Amino acid sequence: MNQAAKLTSPRHDPQYSSPFASSPTQTRATRRPLRLSPSPGRAWAPAKATGRRPPEAWRRPLEGRRPKELKLKDEECERLSRVREQLERELEELTASLFEEAHKMVRAANMKQAASEKQLKEARGKIDMLQAEVTALKTLVLTSTPASPNRELHPQLLSPTKAGPRKGHLRHKSTSSTLCPAVCPAAGHTLTPDKEGKEVDTTLFAEFQAWRESPTLDKTCPFLERVYREDVGPCLDFTMQELSALVRAAVEDNTLTIEPVASQTPPTAKVAAVECGSTNTCALSGLARACRHRIRLGDSENHYYISPSSRARITAVCNFLTYIRYIQQGLVRQEAEPMFWEITRLRKEMSLAKLGFFPQEA
Repeated sequence: MNQAAKLTSPRHDPQYSSPFASSPTQTRATRRPLRLSPSPGRAWAPAKATGRRPPEAWRRPLEGRRPKELKLKDEECERLSRVREQLERELEELTASLFEEAHKMVRAANMKQAASEKQLKEARGKIDMLQAEVTALKTLVLTSTPASPNRELHPQLLSPTKAGPRKGHLRHKSTSSTLCPAVCPAAGHTLTPDKEGKEVDTTLFAEFQAWRESPTLDKTCPFLERVYREDVGPCLDFTMQELSALVRAAVEDNTLTIEPVASQTPPTAKVAAVECGSTNTCALSGLARACRHRIRLGDSENHYYISPSSRARITAVCNFLTYIRYIQQGLVRQEAEPMFWEITRLRKEMSLAKLGFFPQEA
């Protein structure tokens, strides 16, 4: 019986396979773990104390430190955000200031460029005008001299019937037409005396030739020193010494102006003009004379009334200095001898004016 039971027992049955037995092909690593589920009516016994803390015990301190760390990180993020905002504002302000400064620089450069172009245009206009004046002056000097002026280039020298009525100052004709018949011809012609004989002073001519090699307005050179001592100085030596010195300085600086006095009653003169003279008193000689002209020194607004004799003396010196300046500037293209005789004629006019000879005006 036991043998039968043993054979009939499922454990000993060869065809019986246990659910917990592994197949021959399974290994230990591929075996599924056994899961034990408690029966519904059985409760689990509490685990014995082993000395280790359960998971809940070490999680509680971490949960207490986490809010502090989060708070610190939030504060750090806020601080960094403020720093970033401040840097962005500063960058915007710097960019705006740079653009504003660049616009200012461009505007200033445009204004300077416009001003420079305007000045350049004005300078070119002045240059063209001066070149035209120089060309006309060269033509005038080459074709006309104070001794033999070109009347086509000087309409004021024509007779009243030919020139017609004209307003303004009519400058007197050269006294050489009546007092010095010998006329200096143009360059290239032979000097021929008319009614009086002439002879070149070798000493004066040598001084003139030495000055002509390097023309200068320096009064210390022998040629001009002699002319100033013998002619210019005595011709401008008037009774009123103080005003005479001012007139001489203005003549030498080429800043003296001679104006005609209007026929009607002149306006009230300024204090300086009244003190030095009036229309009936010459400011230079102090004599009672009918003054038809007045002078102005430089940029001053004071006018001094002068007599015809004083005017003739001043104009004689001005004619001489003007011709000297033309030579010094290279505008007179003549030989040495004609230039010397022209200078001699101008010196003669100064001497005659000093002695009281002057042309009568109509």
